Amino acid sequence: MTENTDDILTLLPSRLKQTRRDQGLSLEAVANLSGVSRSMVSQIERGESSPTIATLWNLTRALQVDFAGLLDAKDAQDRIEVLRAVDVPKIENIGQGCRILILSPPEEAGGHEVYDISFDKGGALKSQPHTRGAVEHLTVLEGEITVISGHARNQLQTGDTARYAADVAHSITAPTGAARVFLIVKNA
Repeated sequence: MTENTDDILTLLPSRLKQTRRDQGLSLEAVANLSGVSRSMVSQIERGESSPTIATLWNLTRALQVDFAGLLDAKDAQDRIEVLRAVDVPKIENIGQGCRILILSPPEEAGGHEVYDISFDKGGALKSQPHTRGAVEHLTVLEGEITVISGHARNQLQTGDTARYAADVAHSITAPTGAARVFLIVKNA
């Protein structure tokens, strides 16, 4: 464990956040488990507030980790976060004839989102404009896709990648057969 107070204050926010993410807990869940407000947990994780000993005690108990373990100096590069296929969140009631797997962490929703989308023949995902400046990066893994962004339209084949504005009405369709895409949504 580190001995330097400055090191502790530097490590604590990121270690708390990583521990929470590793356990698949939302800010709200940690707040409920610890009795520490959601906004305070968020401020601590961003390094905007230093917790009292009582607050830190409540957080470490909620996360089921001891303080020393939280600040253990093992490198982040010695860890691999895995999301098993059976645990990947799915959306099946949006669009028509498409299934969406959510590959990005929930806390990144509205920021940098990653999806694996499968389409049946004729399947479509039509979207209203996202936040201003939002862009989508789509790569076709299998099949043929039609992408429409505003008034622009393009056909894509397996292996093709398209980048287009997502702050206008846009759609992805599989007009000729089953298809699968990898989609990254980057909100500004």
